[in-house]
Amino acid sequence: MRFLLDPEQHAFAASLNGLLTAADTPSVIRDWSRGDHSGGRALWSRIAEAGVFALAVPEEYDGLGARPVELAVAFVELGRYAVPGPLVETVAAAALFTEPALAKRFLPSLAAGGTMATLAPMDSQYALDGDAATTHLSLTPDGLRLAPGPATPARPSLDPARRLTPLLPGGELLSPTPPTEQALTWARLATAAQALGVGEALLDRTVAYVRQRTQFGVPIGSFQAVKHRLADTKIALEFARPLVFGAALTMSPADVAAAKVTACEAAYAAARTALQLHGAIGYTAECDLSLWLTKARALRGAWGSPDECRDVVLSARA
Repeated sequence: MRFLLDPEQHAFAASLNGLLTAADTPSVIRDWSRGDHSGGRALWSRIAEAGVFALAVPEEYDGLGARPVELAVAFVELGRYAVPGPLVETVAAAALFTEPALAKRFLPSLAAGGTMATLAPMDSQYALDGDAATTHLSLTPDGLRLAPGPATPARPSLDPARRLTPLLPGGELLSPTPPTEQALTWARLATAAQALGVGEALLDRTVAYVRQRTQFGVPIGSFQAVKHRLADTKIALEFARPLVFGAALTMSPADVAAAKVTACEAAYAAARTALQLHGAIGYTAECDLSLWLTKARALRGAWGSPDECRDVVLSARA
């Protein structure tokens, strides 16, 4: 099969690339990590104006219809620029609002960017970026709840731009039987695409670095060991790409789980390569590379660990 983007999808990716290039995302990420959400909210609004969140919303609720391939295209670019915020959680929330009353209440604002939703998974007391979100959701044994808000303060995580906030108990019961598997599938697809973009950014930055970093009077990129390491990273990312877009076509939970584990492992390997080839400078918070390094590690376990995703794939084949 051929998983090539059509001209319209290429144009969409290019438009997002241009938008995010102009946004100076490293500064936005660092402000977000400190709890200053003004730049992140402004960027969120521009992303919504580009139609990203509308791709998960049916047309009758002011969306563009469920278009998972285009959503994957968008999240690759969001990952490439390490955009902060509960992006995946907002998409997962859209998949939970299938009942007409809930859809009418939440989806138009979500598609327009007015709703920034966070979602605490089952058996979790924490939600991502609850201090910035406008809608706080939690999956509980009795169903989907609208939490009254986050408890403060936010707690740091492995990725400083992914701030964890404990949600207050109770709140309004929105649905006793939410479509949790559907929401999980959308969340994993968005995470896989985001991880693919993170991995590609890490590879691009590392290639640029080894071309200008010299040792023994020559660029270190001319060394065979360095070339081999970069080639392995490139192959892993290129192998993950068709799995991501193939999963977006089928939206099978097993296909999406396979794409998620493959893309996240490729991004994690890209992070290890980038860190090794940058040397000690890669460890420093002042180096922009660290913003992608920590995100690659955090996405690896988000919305399903590698072992959990492999179990989904194996169960489907049993």
